Amino acid sequence: MSRLLFLILLVLAARPAAAVTLEMNGAFTQGGIIMGRTDPGTELTLDGKPVRVSPDGIFVLGFGREAEPKAELVARGADGREQRRTLDVAKRDYKIQRIDGLPQKYVAPPADVLARIRRENAEIKRVRQIDTEHAYFAEGFIWPAKGRISGVYGSQRILNGEPKRPHYGVDVAAPAGTPVVAPAGGIVRLAERDLYYTGGTIILDHGHGLTSAFLHMQDVTVKVGQELKRGDPMGTIGSTGRSTGAHLDWRINWFDVRVDAAVLVPPMGE
Repeated sequence: MSRLLFLILLVLAARPAAAVTLEMNGAFTQGGIIMGRTDPGTELTLDGKPVRVSPDGIFVLGFGREAEPKAELVARGADGREQRRTLDVAKRDYKIQRIDGLPQKYVAPPADVLARIRRENAEIKRVRQIDTEHAYFAEGFIWPAKGRISGVYGSQRILNGEPKRPHYGVDVAAPAGTPVVAPAGGIVRLAERDLYYTGGTIILDHGHGLTSAFLHMQDVTVKVGQELKRGDPMGTIGSTGRSTGAHLDWRINWFDVRVDAAVLVPPMGE
């Protein structure tokens, strides 16, 4: 081996390995959704929870309504390289909404329907654990319907003076019969016309544990297992289930983490 070749090999051996590629875009805030790209074959964890990475390196993750101000993302490359990144999660202020004068059935369900509610909730929970490999979400999102924004993520609803669970969707108020379309591609995992709380309900699987739910629909025109493209029709806005007026309640989950659908789309009308 020549002295020159030896020196070149020595320099290369001493050069530090390149860091794992880790590119992210999105809302680094409570309720935020982050989409990113890393090197193929990388293993990702967020606060110890595995994050699916597609064969070409695409991933998605989310932060809940009460997420802690710091989160740790760990990337381990296929060659053993590791990168740790602390993510700053901004705190949000949430709106309080008071609704008085509701019939009691809208505040507390009667005892004779509790078994039905548990059964329906169990099926919704099962659907939200599906981890589809295809990254439909990567194409981007549009509004599933157009109308007045009448409810926002994270708001606290107080019904007849009783604090209820926070609202986790964005409400689009529009006349009954207004078309609803798929905001992004995906597979229909649930299509029900009469759930107790949410009436006509669709859950669309966008991949990697990211699901959209569409609640209170008047018409449900899709079937479980159907693959949709962004903009495909799914049904119409209604006031079914425990609803006080015609609107679409659009919610997004990353598995069991409830995130804010509104961070994925521009302000209404733009």
